[in-house]
Amino acid sequence: MSPALYLIPVTLGDTPPLQVLPAYNIEVISGISCFIVENVRTARRFIKSILPQADIDAMTFFTLNKHTSPEDITGYLNPLTENKSIGVLSEAGCPGVSDPGADVVAIAQAGNYRVIPLVGPSSILLALMASGFNGQNFAFRGYLPIDPQERSKTLKMLEQKIFVNHQTQLFIETPFRNHKILKDIILHCRPQTKLCIAADITLETEFIKTKSIGEWKKQLPDLNKRPCIFLLYK
Repeated sequence: MSPALYLIPVTLGDTPPLQVLPAYNIEVISGISCFIVENVRTARRFIKSILPQADIDAMTFFTLNKHTSPEDITGYLNPLTENKSIGVLSEAGCPGVSDPGADVVAIAQAGNYRVIPLVGPSSILLALMASGFNGQNFAFRGYLPIDPQERSKTLKMLEQKIFVNHQTQLFIETPFRNHKILKDIILHCRPQTKLCIAADITLETEFIKTKSIGEWKKQLPDLNKRPCIFLLYK
């Protein structure tokens, strides 16, 4: 295995790993002893789930979050100078996509290290695939503003982009605030605008449905504490 920074996708929940991850990913992980992760405890649990015989205690884990400095990240990459591979694990989905792993990749690229992304589940792309919306022109907006007035302005701006630029708009919310943002969408967007709600992607409770906002008003799904992506289009 070539020494590199491997970007390793993680399951989006309690899905059997082999249901959504290629066997090659497991082979790669088995050859790595150093990982940069968002949460050490969940990273250890993930690795143990796909490599039950692995000696987790012999592995090195570096924590990556919004407080991690560029200097710390540069230090995390030192094993690459010794021709040792490093794995990057997010909490769920693909590292570097709506994820602090992008900072690691940027520093690795600047240092001329090899970066290898592995195949795995991305809730953003899976939701877009299943929505029926424009997959040629789309934008992921992350979290919308918490302030009610700012969120209202943002929703109207996104809706404008749908009709003017024919651009699908994707965004997320903290799971316990899903119902709040859903009510805001219905309140501030046009009844004919299409909304796709994609919750629990790849899990047994997966729910992906596209309707007009006028249709959603008749019956809202229970999204409480469920990881969810919202997509808007015309």
